[in-house]
Amino acid sequence: MAILSIQSHVVYGYAGNTAAVFPMQRLGREVWAVNTVEFSNHTGYGSWRGRVLGAELTSELVTGLEERGALVNCDAVLSGYLGDASIGRAVIDAVNKVRASSPNAIYCCDPVMGDAGRGFYVKPDIPAIFKNELVPLADIVSPNQFELEALTGIKTQTLDNALEAVNILHEMGPSIVLVTSYKENNSHPVLSMIASNKTNIYKITTPELPLGSVAGTGDMTAAVFLSRYLETKNLEKTLELCTASVFGILNESKNASSGTENGPVELKIIQAQMQLVSPVLNFKAEKIK
Repeated sequence: MAILSIQSHVVYGYAGNTAAVFPMQRLGREVWAVNTVEFSNHTGYGSWRGRVLGAELTSELVTGLEERGALVNCDAVLSGYLGDASIGRAVIDAVNKVRASSPNAIYCCDPVMGDAGRGFYVKPDIPAIFKNELVPLADIVSPNQFELEALTGIKTQTLDNALEAVNILHEMGPSIVLVTSYKENNSHPVLSMIASNKTNIYKITTPELPLGSVAGTGDMTAAVFLSRYLETKNLEKTLELCTASVFGILNESKNASSGTENGPVELKIIQAQMQLVSPVLNFKAEKIK
């Protein structure tokens, strides 16, 4: 069984499908990658070359899979960076086609829009299509803290505010909400992830590594979470496995990049790939509801 992953692609470094496909493959998943943009590098460098590939190509590629009879073997759809709103509608069509062929398939929407410190880095029409069309269609939604606030209009400086925002996302449609990075309004050098399935809510906390803003982390996190959830169907276990792998890769990326990088730190997914299957450190999820 396979995962259809519809998101951006970069030639150099890790973001979008470049950050998502290999982790899912390393965890034993067949992945069908459809690229929404083809850039030389991620936009955090300030300049890049390449282009948005367009909704027509996304639709054409998914139709080709449909014509091969492949969609019956699809476990899940994962979407991320869109490029423009028309690609979002192509994602909607893809999800509907997959569900028609494979009724138990789930849709994980990573609502890539921006991040704390950078603000929005997508076209102005993107937030609305996430909020009004893609998130309501999703089974799993995986915003970072900035995107959680953008989707719900709730400021999340406190955990209670964050949980209020998570509940609003549930009301929009998704049965599972994963907040991929959350930091309370305090000086403690820690980061958390929050996972909720309406009935249970878990928080897991790790040290905050001195990496700055690293592109592709959210893409990788959503991919690992989805792959592990398909394997375990257990929210708590999935959160713990995902956190251990993501922290392990980020830690190895930090160690490998010390004093060597010109520009943004890039993920070291290939070098740290054993962290996907056998993470060195493990973290315990705390049930908060």
